[in-house]
Amino acid sequence: MHRRSGLSARTKLTISYAGFLLLAGVLLLAVMWVFVLRWLPTDDPRSLQRTFGGVVFIGPSRADLLRGFTPAAATALAFLLVFGLLGGWILAGRMLAPLTRIADAARMAGYGSLSHRIRMKGPDDEFRELADVFDAMLEQLDSHVAEQQRFAANASHELRTPLAITRTLLDVARDDPTRDQGELIERLHAVNTRAIDLTEALLLLSRSDGKSFTREPVDLSLIAEEAAETLLPLAEKRQTTLDVTGETTQTVGSAALLLRMMTNLVQNAIVHNLPAGGTVTIHTEPQHGASVLRVENTGHPLPSELVPALTEPFQRGTERVRTDEHAGVGLGLAIVHSIVRAHDGTLALAPRPTGGLLVTIRLPDQGLSRN
Repeated sequence: MHRRSGLSARTKLTISYAGFLLLAGVLLLAVMWVFVLRWLPTDDPRSLQRTFGGVVFIGPSRADLLRGFTPAAATALAFLLVFGLLGGWILAGRMLAPLTRIADAARMAGYGSLSHRIRMKGPDDEFRELADVFDAMLEQLDSHVAEQQRFAANASHELRTPLAITRTLLDVARDDPTRDQGELIERLHAVNTRAIDLTEALLLLSRSDGKSFTREPVDLSLIAEEAAETLLPLAEKRQTTLDVTGETTQTVGSAALLLRMMTNLVQNAIVHNLPAGGTVTIHTEPQHGASVLRVENTGHPLPSELVPALTEPFQRGTERVRTDEHAGVGLGLAIVHSIVRAHDGTLALAPRPTGGLLVTIRLPDQGLSRN
């Protein structure tokens, strides 16, 4: 950015300090002059004579005082001007030093370096508060950029894998015309379906982060029943019992996004469960001014230190998600987290002592969402 050249803030403050000091000196000298004039006699020689103990004293006249006062006043004002400029320049520099540090940090951030922090010391004043706010902003930006870079790298890897599989299958079909074409077509269809699912999940993740959706009243209990009914065949196939409990729980948001959130949670609970005889419990209830959803499933024990990573894209349990024809796209809980955040809610994950996972979501209820 190009700016028009002009006086710097330090120069302006210096001139302001010096001007104020000079004005104060002028006013002080003016008051002294007026005060002295009240007690000075006129220039009449008789009015200048005073007799004390038989001795005659002749006092100064106004003209005499004016001749002596004017050079002294001019010298004092010149000294105040020089002193004001020098002192103002030093004081302005000290006052603006924190802003210079903040400007340097902002300039480094503009060049792409987000790791620099101001960490300003000193009293807890406005400059310290501004520096702390700027450091917090840089911390969030740095974390967000790192997350986006990690997400882009993972997404690129996940998208590259089905494309590589597709190319391999096409090469096989070209090099071996006698191979069963029906089998190749079926595998190509499966790989292509997975790539489409992954792309749609990425688009949904970006759309939910933008909060660009229409809000309407939504009953989480009905959403839970719909998701359970949709995934019942999958649960029966994996010999998992679905149990929906609770009461009417109203919130405000996108019914489509909240249904996708619920479906992802229930599907994740079914897939990451015991091989047979597992259970998934879905519970909804209004609680303390919030709409609460809990999805609890049995399963293998999860290390508590790895649970927070489950909401990161392409992460599952203790291992990174593999991309093959039967695996998920690895964005289930990441999409859930994004949808919850877009609805101004909170998401909490906790491992169950006997194995499995407990997911608790708190969304603003219908009354709070309207305010």
